[in-house]
Amino acid sequence: MSQVLPAAGSVLQRSVAAPGNQTQPQSPEDDDRKVRRREKNRVAAQRSRKKQTQKADKLHEEYECLEQENTLLRREIGKLTEELRHLSEALKEHEKMCPLLLCPMNLVPVPRPDPVAGCLPR
Repeated sequence: MSQVLPAAGSVLQRSVAAPGNQTQPQSPEDDDRKVRRREKNRVAAQRSRKKQTQKADKLHEEYECLEQENTLLRREIGKLTEELRHLSEALKEHEKMCPLLLCPMNLVPVPRPDPVAGCLPR
């Protein structure tokens, strides 16, 4: 059987030759630097999570406000639609007996747009 050797520059060779993989005793300064770096990273991660939570809370509050505003606007649309229906009926009743519309001078029918259709969104 022939033995297969890793090619030069292979992952295996690089990992063995990497400076971080050598087992040399670390100095107290290196240990302190590691501890400070880990602490700094931990604090940064906490800050990041807190900021993310605050952003999510703010979005939720904005969502709640928009939902309330939407509900109020839908109620207002309902009231205005009902008022429009009521006023259109009142106008139709008035047109039946309006002296200006029944005047002989006004016998020529003038096409008028439907007041309800003109107010509704398209």
